[in-house]
Amino acid sequence: MDLLSAAILLFVVLEFLNISMLYFTPGTRKGNGLGVFDAYEKSKAHPEIHALVSYLINWVAGTKLIFITLLLIIVFTGTVLTKFAAVCGLVFSILTFYWRLYPAIRNIDRAGHLTPKGYSKTLGMLIAAFIIVFVLALVFSYNNLQQYQ
Repeated sequence: MDLLSAAILLFVVLEFLNISMLYFTPGTRKGNGLGVFDAYEKSKAHPEIHALVSYLINWVAGTKLIFITLLLIIVFTGTVLTKFAAVCGLVFSILTFYWRLYPAIRNIDRAGHLTPKGYSKTLGMLIAAFIIVFVLALVFSYNNLQQYQ
């Protein structure tokens, strides 16, 4: 198995665990569960708000499922060039976390609405680790890409 496929499959496994958690235990504080947001429990007191929150959780999980399914297709049927391009796309798309989501969760954390406190920093470092793994896979796979041009 090539390095790009291994990096993609690692991401697929981790995302599948996140999808499972979102579908079956969305309120957990483990992984990337919504239980870290204090507002998640508070939303249960307002059925119409909780219904929207639940819908959005399932929408995110469904979107992630589409995404990892496409990644699996790329791993099992794609060329080295396709896998290289897919990992470049992953790096770009994951980097967008720092554009809108990270500032939002950091503000929520600073306001004291996350449990545990400091979760935004942990999540930011986790996302950075994904990016680093993918960039390293790209760097070390670049020679393989040259063979196909």
